[in-house]
Amino acid sequence: MPEYNIIVVGTSAGGVEALTYLVKHLPPDLNAAVIIVLHVSSHGTSVLPEILSRAGNLPVFQAQDGEAIVRSSIYIALPDYHLLVEKGYLRLTRGAKENRCRPAIDPLFRSAARTYGQRVIGVLLTGMLDDGTAGLMAVKMRGGVAIVQNPDDALYPDMPRSAIENVEDIDHILPLSDIPSTLVALVNTPMEVQPENPVPSEMEFESKIAQLDLEAVENEGNRPGKPSTYGCPDCGGILWEIQEGNLLRFRCRTGHAYSAETLLATQSDKVDDALWIALRALEEKASLSHRMASRMEARNQALAAQRFKEEAHSAKESSTIIREVLLKVNPNPGVD
Repeated sequence: MPEYNIIVVGTSAGGVEALTYLVKHLPPDLNAAVIIVLHVSSHGTSVLPEILSRAGNLPVFQAQDGEAIVRSSIYIALPDYHLLVEKGYLRLTRGAKENRCRPAIDPLFRSAARTYGQRVIGVLLTGMLDDGTAGLMAVKMRGGVAIVQNPDDALYPDMPRSAIENVEDIDHILPLSDIPSTLVALVNTPMEVQPENPVPSEMEFESKIAQLDLEAVENEGNRPGKPSTYGCPDCGGILWEIQEGNLLRFRCRTGHAYSAETLLATQSDKVDDALWIALRALEEKASLSHRMASRMEARNQALAAQRFKEEAHSAKESSTIIREVLLKVNPNPGVD
């Protein structure tokens, strides 16, 4: 009889503590594989496998491309690589970032749902913004089980709250303390086999594009959604708008993907960057104009000196306005 034997876990801010607790309370004979994405920096080496190895009784591995999926094992996404699930093995790719992350949670959940359908349990823990919501939708679409940490229990409630607001029929909304026992109970209970929903064409496309499948990238006819009026913050290409239930998402030709909330946050960052660039350029213009005015005065070229002084004054006024805007946007400089 089929069993729930693929557990995919996604988390971000506050995730190390949550994962440590989760792994500590899973039994060594867990009849399932646990595959984890934690948002990490693309630079450096993740020490999460070592942390989780010390915390629990299950063997923990940094996922390798082509590695066989073995029950009673934990696999951790490698920094700067998406971690995907194929039939019986894991796949690492450097596909375009999703929700500004690589590894991202959505590609893991989506690929597991596409491959294993009802046998998948998706677990979404603490984190900021909303990566994982679209992936959890895919898990439910294929008949799997969705577990979300209670936002009131999460160190950072955004990701769990987004899933609750956008994913229909979440199976369990639980405090972290109840999630390990719920997973054990699910894994040890034979599934009620239901007619399995076919893999939607959109899910197939998005799984392929995460694998850098050139045919998917180049096939305009099968691209899900419709062209939007927005440009991709990462590559400048047109973003295609995808509506899934209450969730609005965007994806560009090369594969960069955003939820509406993440796109808004990214655009805010781009505006902030542009303001700092403008401030630097105006300060440099004011400084250079002052220098040129002094040179003209030294040569008794009064009109030219006056023109440079006016340019310096104008640049300084503009830089002051931008500085005031930046101070309003960032009332506590240096504090995230």
